[in-house]
Amino acid sequence: MAMAAKSRTNVRLPPEVNRVLFIRNLPFKITAEEMYDLFGKYGPIRQIRVGNAPDTKGTAFVVYEDIFDAKAACDHLSGFNIMNRYLIVLYYQPNKATKKKDLDKREEDLENLKRKYGVDDE
Repeated sequence: MAMAAKSRTNVRLPPEVNRVLFIRNLPFKITAEEMYDLFGKYGPIRQIRVGNAPDTKGTAFVVYEDIFDAKAACDHLSGFNIMNRYLIVLYYQPNKATKKKDLDKREEDLENLKRKYGVDDE
C-alpha cells in the first residue's frame, strides 16, 4: 500500500483538478444515500451538498478527502447514466464563479459613475 501512495506523489495533475466536484444534470429525486453510494465508490467523501432551491436543483458539490479520488470520480462518472440522466461532472472552479459576479459588479459601478458625473457613451 505504501508503494502505491509513493508512486502517486510524482504524478502531475492538470491545474483545474481539485478535491471538489460540481455535478450537474442530477435526477431531482436522487437521495443523499444514493449520492454517497455512487460517489463513495471512488474514495472517502468529506461532504456532499445537493442543491434544493429552484435554481440549484439537479446540481451538487461533492468534496473528496483525496484529490486522486476526485479525479477518478470525475473521469469515470462524467456522462454516467443514472435514472435516465447523463451526469455532467466538473471540477469546481471558484474563481470562475466569482469572475462573472465581479464583472457584473464593475459594470454596475461604471454605470453609476457615468450617471453621477453625467457621462454619455457617445
